[in-house]
Amino acid sequence: MRSIKKILVANRGEIALRIMRTAREMNIATVAVFSEADRKSPHVRYADEAVCIGPAPSSESYLRGDKIIQVCKDLNVDAIHPGYGFLSENAGFAKMVQEAGLIFIGPSPEAIEIMGSKLAAKQAAGQYNIPMVPGTETAITDRTEAKTRAMEIGYPILIKASAGGGGKGMRVVNNETDFDEQMDRAVSEAQTSFGDGSVFIEKYITSPKHIEIQVLGDQHGNIIHLFERECSIQRRHQKVIEEAPSISISNEIRVEMGRCAIDVARSCGYYGAGTVEFILDEQGNFYFLEMNTRLQVEHPVTEQITGVDLVKQMIFIAEGKPLTLKQTDLSIKGHAIEVRVYAEDAANHFLPDVGTLHTYVKPAGNGVRVDDGFELGMEIPIYYDPMIAKLITYGADRNETIQKMIRAIDEYQISGVQTTLPFCKFVMKHPVFVSGNFDTNFVSNHFQPGMLVGEIREDASKLAAIITAQLMQKADSGAEKSAGLENKKAPGWKRRSLRNL
Repeated sequence: MRSIKKILVANRGEIALRIMRTAREMNIATVAVFSEADRKSPHVRYADEAVCIGPAPSSESYLRGDKIIQVCKDLNVDAIHPGYGFLSENAGFAKMVQEAGLIFIGPSPEAIEIMGSKLAAKQAAGQYNIPMVPGTETAITDRTEAKTRAMEIGYPILIKASAGGGGKGMRVVNNETDFDEQMDRAVSEAQTSFGDGSVFIEKYITSPKHIEIQVLGDQHGNIIHLFERECSIQRRHQKVIEEAPSISISNEIRVEMGRCAIDVARSCGYYGAGTVEFILDEQGNFYFLEMNTRLQVEHPVTEQITGVDLVKQMIFIAEGKPLTLKQTDLSIKGHAIEVRVYAEDAANHFLPDVGTLHTYVKPAGNGVRVDDGFELGMEIPIYYDPMIAKLITYGADRNETIQKMIRAIDEYQISGVQTTLPFCKFVMKHPVFVSGNFDTNFVSNHFQPGMLVGEIREDASKLAAIITAQLMQKADSGAEKSAGLENKKAPGWKRRSLRNL
């Protein structure tokens, strides 16, 4: 076992802060890397040391594994935590980290590689008789044969990129006439997005629920699951709202899904934190979708209902310690919901927005958690994912948690950019969501941009009141200063080191 004394977080924003906070609780020093666009970001100030590794584009900064490893050598770093996105599921980077004599806080390069290919993942999981969506076993090379297989499966089908994720390289085909056009689009997008044009086909489940299971495995062969997350509220095949536990599954399905998730992890010798994703059809049948070999964006809802700090467990596992948690130790307590606060205009087809945070007031109170990486006055850059924050509420049951979320959304005041908060409030109040009778088609079936007009006007009125109050407060402060009554502020905490590379 190797003791970790210093961690470099190879990421930015809210997830970098999230990891650093747990590291500080464990008395582990932290190093932040940042691009020129993120020089004033909170994660840079929070770290014990910080190094600029390049210009704003991620290809010149956060994706430069060579620079990140050099920083580790320069600053005597023991381990790298990749967070999510960027290099977190890059098997080549994980191997570079190990070859440099550093600890990668995540799974083995081999596990990342297997699960990074949807086809390889299905083949590995197939050893354990995991339920699979009917489809091709290998990448499509012969279109005539593929069309024959599609007819056997039955339309509609889904063409999917083998190396895909985030909804890219996916095309629904409703009939044979559209097959060639949708195939060309899927291959082109897969090649552009992932450098791999391999695609395969699956039966398209028309009204699915997206359920995922959190797993933890150590380097001694012990694997447990931490129950499920419901992730069916999506736009463009990407999640916007997640909750735990799911209202849609029975305890019997939960137990069986958990068993399958552990077997999927076992099929690739998995260790660290990972997520096994399933789709659930209208008859209650579930099918293996993919495995994400990293910490998920939505991991806080699992932490809320289990009381387990997943980042802390990842660090223990990376040090070579055996899991101290057993499956029988875990139980579901209460209910948690997370909404992703994106800088997007839901009233304009969720188009990303950029600008400066002129107002930024976070909600607080019992059962409210905000994981964010921005502050008042900061700009939302165009170079990265437009997520501003994750807003999480926790309550004794689902109804209480929904009510807390509505209250928290009302308290969360942001101006300067459009956000998904009005949409998230719309979902919380929608009878289909409240009843649990929703699936991944919620947006297309129940949402139209014009439905948010009332919410946006209400929010605008609240913001106007807040801004007026702030201006009055500044005016009062100015009067005090002129009278010589200003208070002296204590100097801020300073980082030990700030460097450029």
